[in-house]
Amino acid sequence: MNVEIIVIGDELLIGQVTDTNSAWIARELNKIGWEITEITTVRDRREEMLSAFNQSFARVNVVLVTGGLGPTKDDMTKQTLCDFFGGKMIFDDSVLQNIERWLSKRKIKLNDSTRSQAMVPDVCSVIQNPVGTAPVMWFEREGKVLVSMPGVPFEMKNAMENEVIPRLRHRFPDHTSIRHFTCLVMNFTESALSEYLTDFEAEMPSAVKLAYLPNPGVIRLRLTARGEDDLETCRMLEKQAEKLCGLLGKNIFSYRDTTMAGALGAILEKEGYTVATAESCTGGNIAHEITLIPGSSAYYKGSIVSYANEIKETVLGVSTEDLEKYGAVSRQVVEQMVKGVQKLMHTDCAVATSGVAGPNGGTSEKPVGTVWIAVALGDKIVSEKFLFGENRKYNIERATHMAFLSMIKLLSGS
Repeated sequence: MNVEIIVIGDELLIGQVTDTNSAWIARELNKIGWEITEITTVRDRREEMLSAFNQSFARVNVVLVTGGLGPTKDDMTKQTLCDFFGGKMIFDDSVLQNIERWLSKRKIKLNDSTRSQAMVPDVCSVIQNPVGTAPVMWFEREGKVLVSMPGVPFEMKNAMENEVIPRLRHRFPDHTSIRHFTCLVMNFTESALSEYLTDFEAEMPSAVKLAYLPNPGVIRLRLTARGEDDLETCRMLEKQAEKLCGLLGKNIFSYRDTTMAGALGAILEKEGYTVATAESCTGGNIAHEITLIPGSSAYYKGSIVSYANEIKETVLGVSTEDLEKYGAVSRQVVEQMVKGVQKLMHTDCAVATSGVAGPNGGTSEKPVGTVWIAVALGDKIVSEKFLFGENRKYNIERATHMAFLSMIKLLSGS
């Protein structure tokens, strides 16, 4: 089943808000074998919305719309959909009751703007929104369906998971099976890995595809199998995944689609190791990524954000003489940082970063983007210098990414 998404909102087209809804919807629908064939983003303009609705309805049987359902004057989706389907706006008491329940739990007083949320097109089926005030609206015409949902991500997700996907599956039974296998690979560039897997790809059945999704130092490989029979599709995918894993061996450090922090956490948990972080240029970003993983308290002890040299000295025990002689961005200092936090937190492992994030502060010897990373496992310490770029945010993200990869390589013996 092919599906199109229409995302509505001026804020998306001026870069004020990033659209995460369509990516999430695509992933969830892919799980049930449905494909997103097009995503359209339009402004809060009646004619532009009508044009998008017409074009999508002409191409597919299911159109999913997010955004533009708020109580303010710039939210025009509801009225435009009413016009598109040839209805009129009516007051729905059941929507008002749902709004009142939602507001009462939060001790918020109902005002006229919020009350107007209970006005809905008489040509739609209303799906109540238990986590917000804007109702979900289900429209049908000539055997096709359009579902309008709030743009607030957690409201949209709640609607999709609990109402929209189950109803769509019932409305459009589809027996296509799509299965994925994802692994994370290190020690290859994308081109080198592609050459290495040339014969493997040539021998794959036509129903299986291999995708390369590269990140710095890491490549995410995704095998996708499609078929009419779910059991046979699973068997076909398992056979190809087994061959792929046999070819790549220890170069695979994660057999699931996860973040670098998630991959590291799985290794630490499996080995029973604990870890701590000492961060200078990354400013706590490594700790942030680790603690986004549920259950990370099982292996993560804590962090010292030693942005100032005095914290490196007084808390982590970095030598004053070495700071003066080699500077904060050096092998000597970052190795002392990693040993210091490992000792302070009583952990098996540790990670430390120190660098010039920019845009200022660089020198001819240590230009902006210079970062030292040290990782420790027991008494073993490995450190490496990286030169990233001139963008501060990019440097912090790259340093975080490479810190995880350095730790993973140490733990895996690569």
